[in-house]
Amino acid sequence: MPTLPMSDPLQWFDLWMTEARRSSEPEPTAMSLATVDHAGQPTVRIVLLKDFDRKGFVFYTNLKSAKAEQLRDHQRAGLCVMWKTLCRQVRIDGAVEMVDDQQADAYFATRPRNSQIGAWASKQSQPLKSRAELQQAFRQYEERFEGKPVPRPSFWSGYRVVPQTMEFWQIGDYRLHDRWQFQRRADGWERVRLYP
Repeated sequence: MPTLPMSDPLQWFDLWMTEARRSSEPEPTAMSLATVDHAGQPTVRIVLLKDFDRKGFVFYTNLKSAKAEQLRDHQRAGLCVMWKTLCRQVRIDGAVEMVDDQQADAYFATRPRNSQIGAWASKQSQPLKSRAELQQAFRQYEERFEGKPVPRPSFWSGYRVVPQTMEFWQIGDYRLHDRWQFQRRADGWERVRLYP
């Protein structure tokens, strides 16, 4: 376990993410996102972490998707980042807020062009009759934006999970794993070691 950043979970996360990116981890930014639907049913899916800083952890999606609808109704979420090759995971729970248009525009501009067009073509989480229908929509937007930049759709943006609790887990021999939990307080972070 690292020693220097142990009082600051965001520094600790940055250290582990850096190590994961340098490792053979196939997708180090993949994370589980847990939300709750209108009936209280938890729902989990994988999203990609696109940015993190002192304000929180950012991912992007279609604002008409199931996850976005759930986040509008219940503005809290859970994240779990697992690095299997390093035998580590980090859990993050907190409130959710939208990123501003400037940040969403800046990230959208970095996406591959076909991914930008795909954002326009996909009615995420809605019923789809056939793959051919999706491919036709993609071709229509290819033609629409031919020879010019693809703007960010108004229905596509990002969410930030503002961490209230962060938990770091690392494998140990005989299942005697290391677990450290951080709780945000008014004057900083409170740290406690947990039984595995």
